[in-house]
Amino acid sequence: MILSIGRVGSKAPVRDEAMTIWLKLGVGLAALSIPAVLPQAGYAADAGHPTVVELFQSQGCSDCPPAAANVAAISDRPDVLALSFAVDYWDRLGWRDTFSKPAWTARQYAYAHAMGRDDVYTPQVVVNGRVEGDGLEPAALAGLVSRADRGAGGPSVGFTARAVAVGAAAAPAAGADVWLARYDPRTIEVAVRHGENSGRTLPHKDVVREMVLLGHWWGDAATFPVPDSEAELAEAAIVQAAEMGPILAAAKR
Repeated sequence: MILSIGRVGSKAPVRDEAMTIWLKLGVGLAALSIPAVLPQAGYAADAGHPTVVELFQSQGCSDCPPAAANVAAISDRPDVLALSFAVDYWDRLGWRDTFSKPAWTARQYAYAHAMGRDDVYTPQVVVNGRVEGDGLEPAALAGLVSRADRGAGGPSVGFTARAVAVGAAAAPAAGADVWLARYDPRTIEVAVRHGENSGRTLPHKDVVREMVLLGHWWGDAATFPVPDSEAELAEAAIVQAAEMGPILAAAKR
């Protein structure tokens, strides 16, 4: 079942709590200017400029496994950065998702607000912060990826040993947020005991564990220190227009 919940303009408790947590995520670190000229940005559809595919799903949602399978099918492509966010509004409907966080629900609501939607639903796929759909059909997912292509604009972005480096480029009027995503690229099998998927064992891939706000980018070349982590997770950097606008650049390592 596809669950659609809450109006963005309402005072639903789930949104208020989630948005509060979202706004508290991370501490913006001051960017340090660097004189070095970084490589020029290229097209989104290559390994150096991956297309960002975000899946919002829940283990309690019976329509989510097909969308998750479709995203997983393209997730190992070098030109794709796939991230899976487990929302928490299904948790009260029979099964608590083992990966859910209110912050991921807040991220989905923030996208809804930015895209002029009145509600959120699962499964939902957001590509490059620009287009969204349910991802239930491979062809439809491919269409989202094509429509959301970033083209040749945006800054270069990459990792150094302990920082994210963003190159100089034209920035949006309100600048852009620099995010660090930490996620598990493995396929993790979860046995679901209740809810719509009761009795099924569901594979999960690219499960997001942390989203850290590194700082704000205004167009000049800058570096953003990466905090230490003891977890053995893959990392990706995302440069995204403020207020959950379009993704301008991304890199993974």
